[in-house]
Amino acid sequence: MLATIDFELPTILEAGEPPEARGLERDQVRLMVSHSRSNQLEHYRFDQLPTILQAGDVLAINTSGTLNAAIPATTKAGQQLIVHLSTQLLAELWLVEIRQPHGTSSLPYRAALAATSLDLPAGGTLEIHRGYAANGATTNRLWIASLSLPKPLPMYLAEHAKPIHYSYVDQDWPSSYYQTVYATELGSAEMPSAGRAFSERLLTRLVAQGIQIAPLLLHTGVASLEDHEPPYAEWYSLPATSADLINRARADGRRVIAVGTTSVRAIESTVDQRGLVHPHTGWTELVITAERGLRAVDGILTGLHEPKATHLAMLAALAGYEHLELCYRAALEQHYLWHEFGDLHLLLG
Repeated sequence: MLATIDFELPTILEAGEPPEARGLERDQVRLMVSHSRSNQLEHYRFDQLPTILQAGDVLAINTSGTLNAAIPATTKAGQQLIVHLSTQLLAELWLVEIRQPHGTSSLPYRAALAATSLDLPAGGTLEIHRGYAANGATTNRLWIASLSLPKPLPMYLAEHAKPIHYSYVDQDWPSSYYQTVYATELGSAEMPSAGRAFSERLLTRLVAQGIQIAPLLLHTGVASLEDHEPPYAEWYSLPATSADLINRARADGRRVIAVGTTSVRAIESTVDQRGLVHPHTGWTELVITAERGLRAVDGILTGLHEPKATHLAMLAALAGYEHLELCYRAALEQHYLWHEFGDLHLLLG
């Protein structure tokens, strides 16, 4: 178990709907800015970001788009389940999570499922082979399975699946609410949500101000919402142009700010001992902890994470647990909203 922090999160602070449903534009959520060296905290609205960043800063953004990754399924005995597609491994081979419907959401399904076949809509099938071995142990949450569909995956998911959501979101929202404005390639099981608040208008202002954008790609898998497991292998690509932007910024003493924990993982997976990042495409199993630290990232823009979340270990690599506890106390006191439709935290080293 990774070291992390614990606190009580009131349900009233769990954002159950997009900001647009609360009468806001996507770039009008709240933003807490924290400086780990001084423990200074500041509170803004996200569309004030141009007043916070400096010309020459590099924003590393994850351009992965969000799949409709929740598919209804039925056992041969007629039991209703939900398949959460997590990670495409090879061709029709996937890493999946099986859940059971619960109200408008779902709960983990813990039954043994090896060698089980599930029926999917319109004649699709899922053949479950075995449990997924991660971090030295086989989990009963994730399974390796073969997916057989009657039509191409994007078309099938558009017609028969929905975006993944959990119990704090009590209704379905269109897939457009689960996309960033700069997504280029579908592949994430869940939205790389730290970038959701960017609007085209805000990005234009940032670029005009001299903020540089370094795109990368990391297809994020399903969250370990109930079990808080460490992150597992994910597919990523850091192009040469973005690696060059990041290295030039660091050589000049300018800041590299990763938008989301996914961007941090991609960048830090390519960095060498000198702090240089390298273009690479492949799988990363990197788990970032306070002990490991960060070598190429000076700031992280992220959402607010649930108690005991393993993402907090990554944030501690930048700021330390004492500063994180200060930030989260302030977020609770100031009634910030949590999760993918909530408010944001810009953590600066």
